[in-house]
Amino acid sequence: MSQSIKDILTKVKDGSVSVDDALLELKKQPFEDIDYAKVDLHRKLRQGTAEVIYGAGKTAEQMIGIVDVMLKNGQKTILITRLSKENAALVGASYKMEYHENSKIGVIGEFPEPDGMGKIVVATGGTSDIPVAEEAALVACALGNEVTRLYDVGVAGLHRLMSHLDDIMGASVIIAIAGMEGALASVIGGLADCPVIAVPTSVGYGASFNGLSALLSMLNSCSSGVSVVNIDNGFGAGFLASRINHINAGGK
Repeated sequence: MSQSIKDILTKVKDGSVSVDDALLELKKQPFEDIDYAKVDLHRKLRQGTAEVIYGAGKTAEQMIGIVDVMLKNGQKTILITRLSKENAALVGASYKMEYHENSKIGVIGEFPEPDGMGKIVVATGGTSDIPVAEEAALVACALGNEVTRLYDVGVAGLHRLMSHLDDIMGASVIIAIAGMEGALASVIGGLADCPVIAVPTSVGYGASFNGLSALLSMLNSCSSGVSVVNIDNGFGAGFLASRINHINAGGK
């Protein structure tokens, strides 16, 4: 059961919300149809996290319409992923939005205070992996997590990673992001006692096949406790890491 539903039931129990008002909140229209999109208004009730807007392929006008609905229904932090610089300028003209060009993420509203059970570490093999890493890190921050970034700590210079053992050992979840042969995830998986989420990136020369080589290496990792998301899917990694980090913290 999501934290939002628990909050409503708790307020009914302590008398701060009437049964009828609670019922009304739960019976509100589950989505709003605006022709080109059906905005899911019950996702936070069902899953603990509101809908995130995937910006690629959408016009600025479409995104503005979706944001309108989300704000009207009380969403305080809105994420837009894969948002181009051109569309960011158009959306930003209608709303106060913080745009992170490197990760192509737009954030409307304030980042919440961290309420997860621990820290999420986001580590990259190289500097070229940072755009994907920033997508993961910003998503995790927007979902209420404390994030530590360890960038350019790949296996080509293993001493760089080993200098951050305290961060590795103290994490509740680690996101390991790498292209080329994708070895970073296995190395971190062999050091850490927490779940490791591997993200293959499309960084690399020809035989890396736009990330396929790293994907297969990560899927075949001999380190226990390593799971893998899709190529360049920083969003998926950040979202999953947040869920893991909130399991014992009451949910989001």
